[in-house]
Order: sequence, then structure tokens, then C-alpha cells
Amino acid sequence: MNNLPFDKPGAFYRGNLHTHSTRSDGAFSAVDVCGRYRAGGYDFVSITDHAMERYGFPITDTRSCRGDGFTTIIGAELHAGTSELGNLWHIVANGLPLDFDPRGIATGQEVARKARDAGAFVTVAHPAWYTLSEADIASFTGVAHAIEVGNGVAGAMQDRYDSWYIADLAFHRGHRFFITAADDFHGQPHRREFELGWVWVKAAENESDSLVAALKAGHYYSSSGPRIHHVAVTPGKVVHVACDPADLIVVTGTGAQAAYTTAPGTTEADLDIRRFDSTYLRVTVRDAAGRRAWTNPIWV
Repeated sequence: MNNLPFDKPGAFYRGNLHTHSTRSDGAFSAVDVCGRYRAGGYDFVSITDHAMERYGFPITDTRSCRGDGFTTIIGAELHAGTSELGNLWHIVANGLPLDFDPRGIATGQEVARKARDAGAFVTVAHPAWYTLSEADIASFTGVAHAIEVGNGVAGAMQDRYDSWYIADLAFHRGHRFFITAADDFHGQPHRREFELGWVWVKAAENESDSLVAALKAGHYYSSSGPRIHHVAVTPGKVVHVACDPADLIVVTGTGAQAAYTTAPGTTEADLDIRRFDSTYLRVTVRDAAGRRAWTNPIWV
């Protein structure tokens, strides 16, 4: 339960962890992408261009975009080896050194491990989009920090925004990951890609190293709209939630186990979990527009 960020010191900073520029297959320059997120009220962004041979294996330098309360995290989307269905792995790494070299690595797990060893926060991207299997996800246990359960482009292109099903299966099996949501912004004019998923990171300061350390510790939650102001758990008894006005506040565990309230406009709830028999819990808040916010899994 120590992962819950709400009582941690510091402040919450809003950021997008999965974004592309003209260094790979994005439509806008890195400067323009950073400008869009700054203007959109974000505190930070990580441009994660595809580190592939066709693009020259870029690690996009966004340090010049920092300042005036806005920062960036150096990152990349890494590719090596294939999943069970034969699709190229997509691994998001936030907090890479600029000289990170992913060339010559045979598998997705190996490139994820190299990124993690280099200091990055590592996420398995958009499982639903590429129909990743349970075995695919399990193979990243102890290697990746997180599973990307919300991906804007996957929703825009294939109606596969949500990857919670595979994450819940992994948690049920005892595989410990955090979760993230992100735009995967490419800037294509014919589809909505912006402001579809983000993280709120509780960190000592809005600075790359501090944000990455907080991400690795799980001191954040993810959202596509509403804010979660507080979550506290009395083990085996009650989950207290305070949030923006919501039409659903729910605690879920293994299988169909749930405790919830559906009173419109609710901003606070105490949910009884005494009947739960689950190794983990997670909290979801859904507003009247259907937008959601999610905690990381709470291991009990």
C-alpha cells in the first residue's frame, strides 16, 4: 500500500509519457509538440520517438524546451523481437540517457532490461492494440515497471484504447506492474489524439530525475479526465476515496469482486471491502462524460 501517492511529500504534476515527433513518424517537430502540451496545461512531456533503423535510432533531445514551469523527460519507444502473434514489441522508456543505443538487441525483454538498467521507467505499450497475450505480459515481470492500460491512438485507430483486461489478469496471477495512460500523440489531423490519457505524478519537484524516481516508486495515478484527490485503505475493511464529481467510484479486485457507489456527482465515498478475497485492489473514478481515473494496483 506504500505506492499510494496522496500522502507523499511534494506536488502533483501532470504529464504525457508517450508522444512522437518528426524525428520518427510524428507530424510535428519536437519543439511544436512540447509547445502543444505546455499550452494544454501540462507540466511535462516525454517525446518517445521510435528508436528504429528507418529513423536512425533517435533519442530526441528536448532539453531546450524546458523552462517556466514546464519540463521534459528524455525517452524513446523501443523495438526488438516479437510477441506471441509475431508483432514487433513496443516498449516505452522514459528517463533514458541521450547516448542510449538500442541497436543489436534480439528481444523485447532484453531491450526493456537495458533501458531499465540505464535508469528509465519502462512500460509495455498498448497491449490491446497488438493483442498481447497473458504470456507476453508475464514475460516482462521484473523487467518492465508498468502496463499501458490506456492509449489514445489505439482508441482512435482500432477502438482498442483500454487494456485493463490483460492487466487485471496479470495482477490476478501475481505479476506486479504499475499502469499508465497516454495519448501516443502523432499529430495526425484526421483523428483525435490529444488529451486522451495522462499521469499525475507526486514528486518533490517538476524536474526529470524527480519525476522518473516517483514513477518508478508508483507515486502517481493515471487519468483521462477526473482527478483523484485522496485514497486511503484500512486493510480488509474500508477504502476511502475523494475525487472530482463522479457518477461511479469503484474498488475492484480479482474476478467480479467490487464495491462501488453510483450516486451522480459524488465526490467522496467509503467503500466496504470486508468481503474481498483478493491479492490486490484498484480504484476507478468515472465522471458523467465517461472519462476515468485509475490508481495503480494496491497490493494487499
